[in-house]
Amino acid sequence: MSSELVRRESGLAHGRRLRVAVVGTGAIADSHRAAYLAHRDEVDLVAAADVDEARALAFCATTAHAKPYRDLDSLLVEQEPDLVSICTPPGLHVEQTKRVLESGAWAWCEKPPCRSLAEYDEMISAERDGGPYVSFVYQQRSGSAVAHFRDLLAQGALGRPLVAHCQTTWYRDAAYYAVPWRGRWATEGGGPAMGHGIHQMDLLLHLLAGDAEGSDGEWAEVQAMTARLVHDVETEDVSTALVRFGSGALATVVNSVLSPDEVSRIRIDCERATVELTHLYGHVAENWRYTPAPHATGIETEPAEDVGSSHAAALKPVLDAYRAGRRPPCGGPDGRRVLEFVAALYKAAFTGQSVRRGEIGPGDPFYRDMAGAEVKAR
Repeated sequence: MSSELVRRESGLAHGRRLRVAVVGTGAIADSHRAAYLAHRDEVDLVAAADVDEARALAFCATTAHAKPYRDLDSLLVEQEPDLVSICTPPGLHVEQTKRVLESGAWAWCEKPPCRSLAEYDEMISAERDGGPYVSFVYQQRSGSAVAHFRDLLAQGALGRPLVAHCQTTWYRDAAYYAVPWRGRWATEGGGPAMGHGIHQMDLLLHLLAGDAEGSDGEWAEVQAMTARLVHDVETEDVSTALVRFGSGALATVVNSVLSPDEVSRIRIDCERATVELTHLYGHVAENWRYTPAPHATGIETEPAEDVGSSHAAALKPVLDAYRAGRRPPCGGPDGRRVLEFVAALYKAAFTGQSVRRGEIGPGDPFYRDMAGAEVKAR
């Protein structure tokens, strides 16, 4: 066993604070810093890396003693972190995640995880049993209200899910897409379905996957359309989809960056109640509304506590998994679910055909490219 692994395991046994670091100190890194500060009794933010030296310096200046670096490799060698936040553009996630895992550290990677299912599988292949693992930041599925809905569904209190709607209608202007890596298949991997709506779609799939025992809450089939209506980009700026779940439930999905009245919304009509979540970038219990059917009584609509969705809330199960040496949520097959759904959405839109869960694998053009390399070349 390497001296580094001995150090890590010894530290875990004695309950020491984990050494954490950040690579990529753009805007989203502030949410990671806030999450680490919220768990300061468990973690110590020791370093940050960015190719922009001034940005790394500015980020570290607002922390207690974090050291700035210009490259990830030097940070990994000198600081020997236990956990690294990856807050860089999607095109860098695969190599950076692999380097973090190979160093023995765990990775906590921003969305979208990567640009294709092939890249996702490559990242996961660098994991080892018992860790290190990579987990992806789907913070919208965190918080007590999400867990409460899944508990009600599992208990049968809501009955079967029948009809659902998932909406991410946001607004992004031309200045947003002036950043060179945005709106390009090669660097972002997709449009709003990939970079914006992925959070709400992950939440929808997560909520319905918690369906009552004996039924299939996974998505089964998708039909879709995409369009580029406003922005001068390679990818779409709006998408719509129709989804059938294994349980028979049907859903509509809308993703847009053309919508001045911005909203994130999920609505699920179950046999005994309609459940609606309306928010923008984060939710608390008051953002959820339960409307019981006339014949339904006794549904407990309020969670026992009100913990909102956030990076801090999403970090806790990752830290718990690290301490236990088990795979964290939002990783492995659980983290892959929504990426496969996005790939199917794009394949359905490009081909005009219905796409079923599980059909996109090695050899399929949409396995290595969300636009389908062969389709693009036509």
